Amino acid sequence: MNVHADPAERHEALRQQVREFACAEIAPRIAEMEATGGVDHEVPALIAKQGWIAVTVGAEHGGMNAGHLAKTLVIEELSRVSGAMGAMAQASMLGAAKIIHFGSGEQQRTWLPRVADGSCLPTIAVTEPGSGGHVLGMASTARRRGREYVLTGRKVYVGNSHIGDLHGVVVRTGRGSKGLSAFLVEADRPGFSLAPHRPSMGLHGFSFGEITLDQCRIPASNLIGEHGDGLAVAYSSSVLYGRPNLTAVALGIHQAIMDETVRFVQERERYGGPLADLPTIRQRVGAMQSRLMAARTVAYDAVHRLDQGLPCDPELMNAKYVNVEAVLDTARTAMEIHAAAGLQKDRPLERLVRDAFHIYAPAGTGDIQLHRLAEEALGTSRGQWSQRLLPAPVA
Repeated sequence: MNVHADPAERHEALRQQVREFACAEIAPRIAEMEATGGVDHEVPALIAKQGWIAVTVGAEHGGMNAGHLAKTLVIEELSRVSGAMGAMAQASMLGAAKIIHFGSGEQQRTWLPRVADGSCLPTIAVTEPGSGGHVLGMASTARRRGREYVLTGRKVYVGNSHIGDLHGVVVRTGRGSKGLSAFLVEADRPGFSLAPHRPSMGLHGFSFGEITLDQCRIPASNLIGEHGDGLAVAYSSSVLYGRPNLTAVALGIHQAIMDETVRFVQERERYGGPLADLPTIRQRVGAMQSRLMAARTVAYDAVHRLDQGLPCDPELMNAKYVNVEAVLDTARTAMEIHAAAGLQKDRPLERLVRDAFHIYAPAGTGDIQLHRLAEEALGTSRGQWSQRLLPAPVA
């Protein structure tokens, strides 16, 4: 990407680069990923080698230093071809966030260049079987033993669980909200293990599984930030990366559903002409296009604000809510237009609809987003992570 070009030109060049890559390298592998339902290892490695996982990593560590709008474009274009691989990319970008914002100088010098060159896929592991989205309810623990910590517990729904090299794990080290701490756990540590991959409804090829920590020993230097920073690591990563990242996945899937529906109504003939000539079909396609345009505007505005160093937590929450609701509404409309043809596995729509439903829960369900937005409206919010961790504005 030409750093001297106009920002709009840089973004368009990046979009085209990712689109060409996705069509050439990912699209031909989708059928196999869908057929097996397993974890794909080859495509994530190819994506990582492009340097896109480090899109928000500083140039001093070999990253692109291109900002959150650029990150959105990368995820969107990958997701437009494969929601699974868009989810893969965003999960490791999310995994890098904790090191970018809370990592020590040594941790950043050690790991961020590896993220940039594609040799390390980081993750973040917060959710537990017994607590779900209630972060303070987690039961996994870390105990200090001399120069080490010993970690014990289970984490579920870990994005890139089966391909991740470095897991950012938040566990309990004390009581209350200050009793959570975050640690870097290498995947080859003794005491670290993975549960067998369980195929899900959609996002075939992506892994979001379970990891177990059984007396897993790590150096004390693997602590991220300060003792007791675990809640901040979890919440800030979710707000500043998780919500916009999932927004971008939803947006890419939304565009793919639109593309497929337009193709279908132009090719399928009824009553002596294409479906696209029927007024009822045109009304529905128009509604889909309106939702897509509105969702994209909300998404781009939120991450642009983040790039400009402006407080924007509500905008990021709203972007996730609007984009997920919009893609689910459009998925239903598309299925109504396709009718029985939309149920067939030989058409992309069946996969796209399944993939869309996977974006609802991560980084907060719609109910959670509305709850946080209500706090903002009522003046009871507790501050904004985008303000506490203001990035330098992106040129």
